[in-house]
Amino acid sequence: MTDFPQVFRIRQHFPAPRLGDVAGEVVRQLSKLRLSERVQAGQTVAITAGSRGIANYRQILQAAVEYFRRLGAEPFLVPAMGSHGGGTAEGQLAVLASYGITPETVGCPIRSSMETVLVCQTPLGFPVYFDRHAFQADHVLVVNRIKPHTRFVGPIESGLMKMLLIGLGKAEGAKVYHAAIEDYSFAEIIQVVAQQVLRRCRILAGLAIVENAYDQTALIEAVRPEEFAEREKELLQLARQWMARLPFDEVDLLLVDEIGKEISGTGMDTNVIGRKFDDHKAVPGERPRIKRIAVRRLTEATHGNAVGLGMAEFCRSQIFEEMDVAVTRLNALTANHITAAMLPLDYPTDRQMLQVALQTIGLRPPAEARLLWIQNTLQLAEVECSAAYWTEAQSRPDLQILTPPRPLPWDPQGNLPPFAALAQL
Repeated sequence: MTDFPQVFRIRQHFPAPRLGDVAGEVVRQLSKLRLSERVQAGQTVAITAGSRGIANYRQILQAAVEYFRRLGAEPFLVPAMGSHGGGTAEGQLAVLASYGITPETVGCPIRSSMETVLVCQTPLGFPVYFDRHAFQADHVLVVNRIKPHTRFVGPIESGLMKMLLIGLGKAEGAKVYHAAIEDYSFAEIIQVVAQQVLRRCRILAGLAIVENAYDQTALIEAVRPEEFAEREKELLQLARQWMARLPFDEVDLLLVDEIGKEISGTGMDTNVIGRKFDDHKAVPGERPRIKRIAVRRLTEATHGNAVGLGMAEFCRSQIFEEMDVAVTRLNALTANHITAAMLPLDYPTDRQMLQVALQTIGLRPPAEARLLWIQNTLQLAEVECSAAYWTEAQSRPDLQILTPPRPLPWDPQGNLPPFAALAQL
């Protein structure tokens, strides 16, 4: 019989710059670039819409659409999400609809297709693909959040430049560039592909978004195409400073309530769990160091895409019922991250899952385990921590202790409540 650790709830205090008027800032930033001098009445403007769960996403896109309508242009949205949504036009529309982004809510058409144009061959020997609808538009506005990538490391990671490659490259482009990673660095691929796209695909501007640690919009900035690379490097440093982290670096077991594509491209953010370079452990110098990860469910918004599950050692059996195997495998194969779709050991209840997991953490008794319990890797303001952290938590000015240590609240079936509901108990 396993003795489980007691847990207490803490609230983390992060730096939290936040925009008050998101829509107004979109208009101010686009106006700053004097785009009215370049966009003529009647011209079409393709605006990218990706698959990530960006804060205020619909409002940002609405404001951009309205801005171009006031110029007399004809804006439309283009799903720019590689192979996500099952790699189908209908699936990508469904992803946007799950964020409340539809033609009715944003005020313009959404032209969804997996068709691409072969733009050119790069000097490195692989082709450049670009969404056909965007390629045929008079202008393209690239909209994306700037943040550390879950697998690639460099001065530019996830943001405007990546959207030029993988988002607008659709499934064909995403597959090519992820394959090229086996032979070239991400920095080399970005440089050579973005150079061709910026030269040949009528990129008008970028709208860069940076969020704070509470998943709120902290900064929106319009960027000229020729400034994408340098400005994105600077914004990435801001994103690193503002991102949320786990409260402790040494963890025996991380219990994650939910994973999903809207949370992270890898289901759970490898920058948060310390598994950016190895799916099952931190490499030297990487933090945090987590021995085991257990996952309870998939989010609804992930539409069955369980990519990232392979980074966990344990999961609830119900995940296999929620999982769309074909969609998950397609995403893993396109990203050339095969292990992300592999299956962990599964158990029907939380009690059974944790009981087994706590037997694998080493010599530390289960009751004294360093356990952290989170909702997901995007929402880390509040964390359930085992009693092993109690003494350190009391001395940390960045942590507010919300409850005393208390037993895990098992129900009669041996399951735990959702993480959010635990705050009410």
